[in-house]
Amino acid sequence: MMTEHLMETTFRTALWRQFGAAIDMLENALVACPDPLWRERLWSDPEAPAYPTFWSLTHHTLFWLDLYLTGSLEAFAPPTPFTQDEFGPARVLPEQPYTKMELHAYLAQLRQKCQSTLLSLSDEQAHRQVAFPWRWWKPMSFFELQLYTLRHGPRTCRPTEPLSGTAWYPGRGARLGRASEG
Repeated sequence: MMTEHLMETTFRTALWRQFGAAIDMLENALVACPDPLWRERLWSDPEAPAYPTFWSLTHHTLFWLDLYLTGSLEAFAPPTPFTQDEFGPARVLPEQPYTKMELHAYLAQLRQKCQSTLLSLSDEQAHRQVAFPWRWWKPMSFFELQLYTLRHGPRTCRPTEPLSGTAWYPGRGARLGRASEG
């Protein structure tokens, strides 16, 4: 039987710090979002008019972070009051928007899940192949899935950047940052 070795400490720590910084950016935007903007559309989307709202983008980002940290549909179970209704082309949203408090609690829970998952990641876990039933999905390692997730989050949340305190600067990329040690 092969013993599991922890991935190189440098890689695990760096990956967590970058995820932590991205989660911090989302938290800054979440906390700073004024109540009148919580339900306002950030852009027009006739196919999914409720999607481009601040609360919905925040939920979407947290939902997919949770799923991809879990690494499989079978093991995925978002905490109450959240559901798996995000799946599918219809992307069913709740009748009432999630509250700032509910999403902030979800974010705090995911920060802990992310930190513990990434800092304890073994070589075997990192290399485990992950597959999802989306038609565009190509199997990849759990480690690559985390890199994909890290790249996807900021792209999804880009309209919230003015609230995050870490705006995108054309020609220079995002501000460098990393999670605090705590």
